[in-house]
Order: sequence, then C-alpha cells, then structure tokens
Amino acid sequence: MKLNKFATLFSAVVLSATISANALAKDNIALVISTLNNPFFVTMKDSAQKEADKLGYELIVLDSQDNPAKELANVQDLTVRGTKLMLINPTDSDAVGNSILMANKANIPVITLDRAANKGTVVSHVASDNRMGGEMAADFIASQVGENAKVIQLEGISGTSAARERGEGFNTGAKAHKFNILASQPADFDRTKGLNVMQNLLTAHPDVQAVFAQNDEMALGAMRAIQTSGNNPVLVVGFDGTTDGIKVVKSGKMGATIAQRPDQIGIVGIQIADKVLKGEKVAATVPVELELIVK
Repeated sequence: MKLNKFATLFSAVVLSATISANALAKDNIALVISTLNNPFFVTMKDSAQKEADKLGYELIVLDSQDNPAKELANVQDLTVRGTKLMLINPTDSDAVGNSILMANKANIPVITLDRAANKGTVVSHVASDNRMGGEMAADFIASQVGENAKVIQLEGISGTSAARERGEGFNTGAKAHKFNILASQPADFDRTKGLNVMQNLLTAHPDVQAVFAQNDEMALGAMRAIQTSGNNPVLVVGFDGTTDGIKVVKSGKMGATIAQRPDQIGIVGIQIADKVLKGEKVAATVPVELELIVK
C-alpha cells in the first residue's frame, strides 16, 4: 500500500516537472536581417531581441550580409529548425520573394521589416512611410537653400523598396520645388561608397548646393568627401536617424536626418509576431512614425 502511494506521488512529481518544463519552453521565432554591418539594422536587431526576451520568445538572428543567396540559405535553414515565425528584413524586394515562398510552403508566417517584398505571402509589413520621408527631405532642402536648388541624390541599393520609395518621394518634392538635380547615383547605403561616389560627383559638379542621401551612412560618407574637397559648404540631408547621424546633425555639421526609428521597427515587429502566434488579427501594413531631426 505504501509502495503504491509512493509510486503515485513519484508519478505526480514527474508529471508536474514535465508540465513546468513545457511551460517554460520558449517558442522559437527568427529575424533574418539584411546586414549587421550597418548601425540602423544593429539597432533594429537589438530592440527586437529585447522585446522578444520581454515577451518570452527565443529569437534566432541570422545575418544575410546583403546577399540574396545567403538570405535564401538562412530561410532554408530556419524551415528545418521548427521556427514558428520569421521576421525578414529583405536584402532586395524582388529577390526575397523566393525566400518568402519557401517559408509559405513550410506554413511559417512571415512579417517583413523596413523593406517590402514584391512576391510571396506576408502577414504584415512594418515600416515607415519612405515616400513621405523623401518629400520631407526635399521640403527641408527648399527651406534652407530655396527653390531651384542644385542638388545631388545618393541612392540606396537598387531593388530595395526603401531606395525606390525614398527616391520617389524625394523626386516628387524636387519637382515641386523646381530643383536642378545635377546627379542621382547609387552608393548602396554604404558609407565608404558614399564617400567615393561623392568625391567623383564633386569633381563633375562643384556648384552643388545640397545633397540628399537615402540613408545616414551615405550621408556621412558624402560629408567626408565635401570636407576634404575644399568646396564651399554643402547642405547634407540623410535618412534613418541612426545614432551617428543624429550626433552629427546636433553638432551642426549635417543639416538634417529623417529619423525612422529602427528601434521601434524592431519592437513593433516582435509585438506583431506575438499577436500572429496568438491567433489575433493584424494589419497588413503597420506604419512607424517619421521625424525630421535638425539642430
């Protein structure tokens, strides 16, 4: 009799421990990020990690290194890991479609961050209004330099929705303010490329009055080129609101940056993921506010 009681008690303890372990097990979600060689995306990743920890999720972060093939390999890896949901910050809005279709086939929900996808099924897209941000940059340049300003635009990675939409918004504003666009060339969201492209453009267009760079990294590179060229002061406007970008704006060296809060994109992305996994309805597009940062 005593033995039966002991066996029953032992079974109850084992069952309780199993239930507790299962209760503590975290759902596995993933963030496939375009690159961690850019402060904007590092901030996005860090904030997403903190929010995932807060909500009790295990977050796997994979770096695509700005390479669509690496991005596809990352997603393929995640489909066999038992990942419950993927947040993808695309390297390219067209190329990412293959990755999303792979996740769709595996019945893994996908949320895109910052850059949209042109193919595949996405449950929600979290991003700022890039077109509005581009127009805000044009309006600021007009307010500082005036109508008919001579302007150079540094473009981001071709094929990304961010580059396309920021360019569309800026070009709309440029047309409204009758800007003379001296040149518009890609520098791939990269500081070093921003420096090199701007050096060449300054030689061809020494009379430039303002530069709109589609992210802060290119803007900082452009500033360096302007400082070493001996040209007259040129107004530089960036986009993203990174820590480095805001610091240089506050110092008075850069005119402005359009801050799109990468921290909030990461946080909101995880919050939307939480709702999806709980079976709640979410909006197809979730906007994150923009802010014009000036001195």
